[in-house]
Amino acid sequence: MIILTEKLQAFWQSHAELIMDVGYKALLAIVVVLATMVLSGWARRSVSKAHQRLHRLDATLVPLLSSLAAYAIYLVGVVIVLDILGFNTSSLIALLGAAGLAVGLALKDTLSNIAAGIMLLILRPFKLADFIECASFSGTVREVGLFTTVLETPDGLYISAPNSSLWGSPIKNFSRNGKRRMDLIVGISYGDSLEAGLTVLTELAQSEERVMKDPAFQVMVQSMGDSSVNLQLRLWSSVDNYWPLYWDMNRRIKEQIEAAGLTIPFPQRVLTMAPGSALTNKDVD
Repeated sequence: MIILTEKLQAFWQSHAELIMDVGYKALLAIVVVLATMVLSGWARRSVSKAHQRLHRLDATLVPLLSSLAAYAIYLVGVVIVLDILGFNTSSLIALLGAAGLAVGLALKDTLSNIAAGIMLLILRPFKLADFIECASFSGTVREVGLFTTVLETPDGLYISAPNSSLWGSPIKNFSRNGKRRMDLIVGISYGDSLEAGLTVLTELAQSEERVMKDPAFQVMVQSMGDSSVNLQLRLWSSVDNYWPLYWDMNRRIKEQIEAAGLTIPFPQRVLTMAPGSALTNKDVD
């Protein structure tokens, strides 16, 4: 035991300066790492709080800006730690640049998602809470990140779509204009009065407050079907009222058409036999 103590004392005396220097640098590096973690979390919260207070920042940008702020602080923290530990940061930055080029070529698809995300945020074809349709998926926009855009489908499913798939395909935004056109079609019998049917549709549109006045609604004869004359009511509503109004109008159209004495016919065909012809068992089969 005495011999071990003497060896430790001798080691300390000969390496005391080095041990103190390494310990100081290690402690300082730990402090910088902890400070970096705290500051990155503070930066994320600050961006969110700034948006909540000022409301000047588009909510679509908040997740991206908070992530960029946190990553920037992490990057600065790594450089400081490496400098404390004695690494040549200038050479390291050059090395990282070369490595970044190689990694960029290997991860070009991932980087294309980042570039696409930035372009989506700059051009802003949609924002949070917009309902969009793109490629084979559709849903309400919940988040736009560096790599993916998060959507929620009407039936509550979670969709994480790569930004490049959104940027590379046409985007249909159902919420952007704030209004939508609704086309309602109902068939009446060929023996019914067209004017009576058109009057029913006109009165329905005039009595509904959710129907927009501008653009004005239209009623028309849409087509001549096989077993019915198809009437069309074309109207506009706000995006928020679209589906409730659509369901209510379909119910009311059926009720009012029948109340006016008009008939909504079933599909049917009239078969006329040529004179002198007769059905055989083979024809029936």
